[in-house]
Amino acid sequence: MDDHLGRPPAETVFTPEAPVPGPRTAVPEPRTVVPELPGWLVPRPRLAERLSRGVLGPLTVVVGPVGAGKSALATEWLHTGRAPGPVACVRCEGREERPDVFWPRILTALRGAGVDLPAFDDVPVNELLVARLSARLALRAAPVVLVLDDFQPEPGSPVAEGVVSLLRHTSSMLRLVVLSRRDPPLHLHRYRLARELTELRTADLAFTDAETASLLSQHGLDVARHVVRALRRRTAGWAAGIRLAAMSMQGQLHPDQFIARFAGDDEAIVTYLVEEVLDAQSPEMRRLLLTTSVLEHVNAELATEVAGADAGRYFAMLVRQNSFLQPEGQGWFRCHRMFADVLQLRLQHELPGSVAGVHRRAAAWLAAHGCLAAAVGHALAADDARYAARLVVDQLGIGQLLGLTATGLPDIPGQWTPAEARTEDPEPVLVAAAAQHTDADAVADALAEAARLTDGLPDAEADRMLRCRLTHAVIRMAAEHSRDPAAARTAAAEARALCARLPAHALAERPEIRALTLFVLGRAELRAGDLKAAEPLLTSGLKAAGATENGALRRGCLVELALLEAVRGRFRAAGEFATLATRPPLPTWTARDSSNATLLVVRAWVALARGEPATVRAELGHVGAALHALPDPFTAGVASLVGRLVNIAEQALPAAPGTLLDTVGPWLPPTLRQPLTRACAASLDTPCARARHPEPGDGHGTADVAVERLTAREEDVLGRLSQMMTTEEIAEDLYLSVNTVKTHLKSVYRKLSVSRRSAAVRRARELQLL
Repeated sequence: MDDHLGRPPAETVFTPEAPVPGPRTAVPEPRTVVPELPGWLVPRPRLAERLSRGVLGPLTVVVGPVGAGKSALATEWLHTGRAPGPVACVRCEGREERPDVFWPRILTALRGAGVDLPAFDDVPVNELLVARLSARLALRAAPVVLVLDDFQPEPGSPVAEGVVSLLRHTSSMLRLVVLSRRDPPLHLHRYRLARELTELRTADLAFTDAETASLLSQHGLDVARHVVRALRRRTAGWAAGIRLAAMSMQGQLHPDQFIARFAGDDEAIVTYLVEEVLDAQSPEMRRLLLTTSVLEHVNAELATEVAGADAGRYFAMLVRQNSFLQPEGQGWFRCHRMFADVLQLRLQHELPGSVAGVHRRAAAWLAAHGCLAAAVGHALAADDARYAARLVVDQLGIGQLLGLTATGLPDIPGQWTPAEARTEDPEPVLVAAAAQHTDADAVADALAEAARLTDGLPDAEADRMLRCRLTHAVIRMAAEHSRDPAAARTAAAEARALCARLPAHALAERPEIRALTLFVLGRAELRAGDLKAAEPLLTSGLKAAGATENGALRRGCLVELALLEAVRGRFRAAGEFATLATRPPLPTWTARDSSNATLLVVRAWVALARGEPATVRAELGHVGAALHALPDPFTAGVASLVGRLVNIAEQALPAAPGTLLDTVGPWLPPTLRQPLTRACAASLDTPCARARHPEPGDGHGTADVAVERLTAREEDVLGRLSQMMTTEEIAEDLYLSVNTVKTHLKSVYRKLSVSRRSAAVRRARELQLL
């Protein structure tokens, strides 16, 4: 288990008064002193190979926390015999390195490895000794490898500066390998830029599943692969943690259950890390480690916020000295999970009264910096559900609670009931309503109480009142858009007006609110018969749903656009939207998703336009079941209409769409009579090929005007043009260059005798090309 190389038997420990060893002739036959290969060592040839490649350059560093297997790896590599020359190994003294001890050890180790060096008897142990040693090594014909284990001097210290000078002036005849728990102060950036540095860090040292299984087998443990994988993930591949777990697992009847419980509170883990890491810290560093352990991710500003300015000043040193903190980019760090567990246990023991305050300060800082999910988690950890609810409403994060975003929020405990209401704040009641939005009665009561509490807020809190009302409207939209479209439309109109009163930045990162609002409004306008108003709403809603990565809303917008095109009689466009609505990645259908029935009806009507009555009946056969859970009179009416049309088509009855619409029922808004009449005629007239390219004189008005036939690719471009896509979006969707799309657009304009996009779309619709 020891993470060191072992001291060579011939090594001499020097004191300031001790004479420097004599010349090489006084030392036994020079040979590389290789520590014995431990029986518990797990072979890691992939990493040993990286060391072999690294020593071909001047500097190799292996940086990882205590117990990561740094020294074991170096020992394994030494036994491969792939060093480019003699190897000298020195076990250092960590942070308490003294020049008058360090440099004599270096000389002894080099001589023990067979390097011919003079006595240096008259040379003081300072910069002059380093210069003489550098000059001597630079004259060698073959390189020498020097391994420094646990090399941790302070930056700028005499030892650190001496090693920097030695490495710089040996003309690449010295190949230095440094094993350390933190970045050694050797100007690594210079060697990194020159591509003369090989680095193995904590992530590289982490055990793989195969290596974990090998270690377990040393302890007589033969467990299933999923148990091995679980242990490796729980320990993040930390060698010491895996071995300690293996030792604890011996004799366990159910190792898989043990692994599920194994964490940083295991006694062996706690003892090991406290003794090896925590007890070695200064009081200030110890407090900073303990306080920041509650954070999943931490940077200097957040550390200062939760630990105080005094502790925060040590953050840079903490990061530099502790390899259990792993960088995640842009100044953020993550603590090893098991080490964090140990620190949190010690925090509860050493500073029990400060834990809730730490969580509250973390919640406030994270919320102010846009990390709502983490902020809510810390508020709940502080046992303050009311504050968590206040954060959700203030940050307009209700969409995350309602499942409108790819990332959710932690569950906020507590149910609101009128009999148990003990709050004058509307936020907890709003959050409770969001949690119950699928229960119509419960959500109605909670929303009524939330509205009363919101109206009671003082005028000085106008912004808070505005955010509560917007949250109220969003919950109503989510609850009612499938059950009561009229109520949802009212809520959506209210939400739109409230959004206009908020600063633009407040909604910049909340596209889910805009997506839901536009979808509900567009769906309502379509069912009210205002197709011109519905199309831009649904198109904009589709883009907003894509920005928030909400598959259900995106699919809903696509299905409604497909229905809109079908009602207009543009069956090709309807079919394209319907296809997009079923293209992955999209979520599975749920019992509360009314889009399923609508999609089935659209596909049935498109199949009718293609002359496929069997497909029409198959699609319509599933509509009844889909509408049973969530009735939709408009979709049901369109389904009934399509059913009558397919009967007419199969029986070759005279087509009378105008008469047919007289009997369809109250679901049909008067404004839709004319477009539906044309759509019915078009679906009964011909399959889509004839509808797309009508023959001259077929009775469709402008359709008899001669137009040069569009190519398939031009039709693709024209179809996307009608969807209000930009040139760049069309290019990306069709995997074409922007210039190629522009060329196709010019050809379409020429063939349709137009000069603008809107005119091309209008002309194409007149000619039934869309």
